[in-house]
Amino acid sequence: MAEISDEELLRIRRERDLSLRLLSLANCADLEPLLKDALQLILEISGARIAYVEARDIDAGDEAWALDEGCDSGERESIKDRISKGIIAEALLTGKMIQTNSALLDHRFESRASVQRQRIEAVVCAPIGGDAALGVVYLQDRKDGGHFTELDCQLVELFALHLAPLVDRLLSRRSLSARVDRTAELRMRHQLEGIIGRSQAIATVLEQAMLAAPLDISVILRGESGTGKSQLAQVIHRNSLRGEAPFVELNCAAFPESLVESELFGAVAGSHSEARRDREGKIAAAQGGTLFLDEVGELPLSAQAKLLQALHSRSYYPLGASTPRQADVRIIAATNADLERGIEEKWFREDLYFRLQVMPLEIPSLSKRVEDLAELASYLVDRASKQHGLPEFELSKAAVLAIETAEWPGNVRQLQHSIEAAAIRALGDKSSRIEPRHLFPDQNRKGEETSTPTFQDATRAFQERLLRRTLEECSWNVRDVASQLDLARSHVYNLIKAFDLSRDG
Repeated sequence: MAEISDEELLRIRRERDLSLRLLSLANCADLEPLLKDALQLILEISGARIAYVEARDIDAGDEAWALDEGCDSGERESIKDRISKGIIAEALLTGKMIQTNSALLDHRFESRASVQRQRIEAVVCAPIGGDAALGVVYLQDRKDGGHFTELDCQLVELFALHLAPLVDRLLSRRSLSARVDRTAELRMRHQLEGIIGRSQAIATVLEQAMLAAPLDISVILRGESGTGKSQLAQVIHRNSLRGEAPFVELNCAAFPESLVESELFGAVAGSHSEARRDREGKIAAAQGGTLFLDEVGELPLSAQAKLLQALHSRSYYPLGASTPRQADVRIIAATNADLERGIEEKWFREDLYFRLQVMPLEIPSLSKRVEDLAELASYLVDRASKQHGLPEFELSKAAVLAIETAEWPGNVRQLQHSIEAAAIRALGDKSSRIEPRHLFPDQNRKGEETSTPTFQDATRAFQERLLRRTLEECSWNVRDVASQLDLARSHVYNLIKAFDLSRDG
């Protein structure tokens, strides 16, 4: 019987030790502790100076969890740059580990600015899970100054492969948890019509809003453009003691500076060139109720001073009037501007800021409530049909998947417009179902040249390549494909539609 060499014995022992340590990670109940323990383990077994582990959930809008060890801020940004734009994306596209003894001298990487800036030498990078990549493990530089050995690379590859099912299990648990309606109790106690979603992010802001609603205090709504600040303002009004009185909106950016004061406070006939008759302002229209000032950062300073006086004394003067009027209104303001910077630069009054800032609420962007997208999109499809007199449409599962993986920098407003356009395109196709091609007609055209792939592009390319290959191997028997890939058959059908695959294409 042939003797085992010392080198082979060392490999067996290290692999056994790694396997046992990985088994102990199966007790982790959440993703962050798992990645933290995994990071320490890979550092220990590899002898690396820097380690970075990242997991991503494509089905949850590319939500990411990342941890690093041994990085300063510059190195961390450099690693993230390589994750999104090249080296690590290449590892994902090939489904194989990348290893180099010196990135500085490697023709594949030597021209990259991040490599030159950080003077990067030894690197090992492996996709977590191989073809069905869920993330990456990235190691840079050994503590002893040497390069990563063949055995080191084998262990890293083994580590990444066996970490995948642990990550996948916890991502699935998060997905199940996300289906729970975090807003259910609030909806039983309050009038929340028009607020779509059940995520923790939207539940948190609704909890805060309902605390403020019954109190006659000013509220300021902060958040990105298109997040639904007007809808939340109406919900606060409906659940307040003023709920039966008027709710009046004024977009402060919609009028020239010379007319804003007239719109807000009203004017008597002859007070300015446009005032041919007495004009009631928004404060008067909202008497006893709520005045919603959208884009409040756009108010000119003169109007800010008068608004402050109205809030302070509960009275105001219409333009040209000699007697004051009562101002029994509650103010809800909204902005996506940096009012703190406005105070520093003298275009927003500090005293007005503190008057409005009694209860600030931050409305989450769609990127922070991806689990709400399917329900929100379905609601917007129904609304578009009713508003525009269109037939009823349904979103295909592939379209929902496409919506959940897309970016929506314009938030709800952008999603609404995209769905309205998609409904019109579906009508033109004589289709009762909205498909990805109706939502994103200019994306993924075959034959177009693409730039350096992003992490999400690379991962989706992995999924498409693996699915296409498995379909061909199984002669397009979806049951066999689902069994081989350990997926539900419904999910396989969804992926086929999302990637626009066909048996003869």
